[in-house]
Amino acid sequence: MDRLDRWIVEFDRALRTMAAPARAARPSPAAPWPDTPLGDAEKTHVGRLMRINHTGEICAQALYQGQALTARVAANREALRGAAQEEEDHLAWCEQRIAELGGRTSWLNPFWYAGSLALGVLAGIAGDRWNLAFLKETERQVESHLEGHLARIPEQDRRTRAVIEQMKADEAGHAALAQSLGAAEFPGIVKGAMAWSSRLMTRTVYWV
Repeated sequence: MDRLDRWIVEFDRALRTMAAPARAARPSPAAPWPDTPLGDAEKTHVGRLMRINHTGEICAQALYQGQALTARVAANREALRGAAQEEEDHLAWCEQRIAELGGRTSWLNPFWYAGSLALGVLAGIAGDRWNLAFLKETERQVESHLEGHLARIPEQDRRTRAVIEQMKADEAGHAALAQSLGAAEFPGIVKGAMAWSSRLMTRTVYWV
């Protein structure tokens, strides 16, 4: 597939990410668990946490798309596409759980998508080792972020916990994949900037 064809494919993927319900290739981890009753305040809180996770997956789709467009090594590009499919599973699972909780997705998703796509393209332009370094550090920070959510979700809410636990396991796998493909290691200042950006997103999306 030449570069123009890749851009067309990724443009179509972007439209589907923003305008159509996500489709999971795997069944939701929540499926085996009954929907435990939650109080109104708990449902609102958990719904907002899942809204953050949903926006995170919107960002992940954009990052992977930008990186896949600019990756120089074909094997790396295909690896990124495989990870992106798992992220699309996460997107669908989050959408489903948000709907069950009576919540909504963020109004700012187009803004976060555009910014993440630009970052993904820039990471790819910098070269595959730095492209993969960006992926690795992003996934490590997302894994830590999901661990924090598990501590904030009611213990009895097994449906939400099952989704987040599977997402966390997948993110760890993506970070390990990036490492195995030769990812570089970012300096502390870059990791700190990425963490600051992540905190800005999560605090904003919790309310908006």
